[in-house]
Amino acid sequence: VQLQASGGGLVQTGGSLSVSCVASGGTFGNYFMGWFRQAPGKDRAFVGGISWNGGRTYYADSVKGRFTISRDNAKNTVYLQMNSLKPEDTAVYYCAARYRSNVVSSVGAAYDYWGQGTLVTVSS
Repeated sequence: VQLQASGGGLVQTGGSLSVSCVASGGTFGNYFMGWFRQAPGKDRAFVGGISWNGGRTYYADSVKGRFTISRDNAKNTVYLQMNSLKPEDTAVYYCAARYRSNVVSSVGAAYDYWGQGTLVTVSS
């Protein structure tokens, strides 16, 4: 499956931004979807994830209450809505797909496919 992320950009502190990830080449409903981010000079970090049918979502403590993950299986798309953004949210955001597993994992190696990343910059 191929993943294409889009929607990144520049936003001020406190602002909102939505990024999306479109999948092609597979049965999207068979993939647990995760979002990760990598800030400059830091390791990639788990942001959150969503189960096959969207019934369960998971978030890192650093984004809980500010970020929302959703998916539309009819559109083969997963979304990351980011509110109350902070400068420390600045990172390249990646979507990832975990095939035939509906279990959340915060470990990147557990995911089978990755998008190319989209840059989110939060100015102070």
